[in-house]
Amino acid sequence: MTTAIAGLTTTKAPFIEQAVERGELFIEQPYDLYSNENQETWRQLYARILPRWEKYAHPKFMEGVQNLALDPHNVPRLEDINKFLSPLSGFTAKAVSGYVPAYLFFDCIRQRAFPTTITIREGQKLDYLPEPDVFHDVAGHVPMHTDRVFADVLVRFGEVARAAAERCRDIADEHERVRIVESNIKAMARFFWFTVEFGLMNTAAGLRVYGSGLLSSYGELAHALDAPEVQRFPFQMEWVVNQYFEIDHYQPLLFVVDSFEHLYAQVDELEKWMHAGKLNNVSPGEPLVDEKDLESFLHAKLDG
Repeated sequence: MTTAIAGLTTTKAPFIEQAVERGELFIEQPYDLYSNENQETWRQLYARILPRWEKYAHPKFMEGVQNLALDPHNVPRLEDINKFLSPLSGFTAKAVSGYVPAYLFFDCIRQRAFPTTITIREGQKLDYLPEPDVFHDVAGHVPMHTDRVFADVLVRFGEVARAAAERCRDIADEHERVRIVESNIKAMARFFWFTVEFGLMNTAAGLRVYGSGLLSSYGELAHALDAPEVQRFPFQMEWVVNQYFEIDHYQPLLFVVDSFEHLYAQVDELEKWMHAGKLNNVSPGEPLVDEKDLESFLHAKLDG
């Protein structure tokens, strides 16, 4: 018989396992379940990355950290985060029990709700992240959601995902429909990865990070801007949607936009490409599209 492990440690939280067994994706944050070790892990993660935020992060991110009044000593309560966040951009952080299929995730951000993981990585493995955790989501993503223009980029991206799901309904041949949807998902995932997760931006002070995958990684945040071997190129749509990526090592290739308005314009362009069929045959390779992601688009609920 396995002994239940207290706390909300990633991959070791009975509360999450039980929610998944019940089929509950959207949940409440059971704050009292965070152990002392969980809180200490948050403190260590926050304390060591703060100086790197100050050096490498986009100014809008640092404004977001201040506007959210992020607690450096304790895992934030999502209800407290939302009290500061909602008036600024209309977004809320919405607790989830685990992986959110692609269409559902994009539709959530279209409706200004960000699916937020509530577990936290093990304290002995601060740099090892088998899946997103509360530090990645709340400290990496949510500060950027306080900026209205960036928040509108996320909503716009969700609208593109919805348009892609609607467009696939008109394809009569089932095999062709599946192939095209898979290619579209791959293209959108790559766009999201190289912008929202791993994007760089030109600023008056030089190149800065706005991508949340970088902003939540102590090691890669500095590596992204300082390492001479990293390739940094101006954003090019035809390159981004055809460029595969792997998630288990530092990224060797990053793309640069000039402003959040520039990024918003690229999402508009992404939708034009999708309607023109230019996302129907992107290059193969990572990321692989799993069955849940594919089904989420093929059977998306488009009313409402």
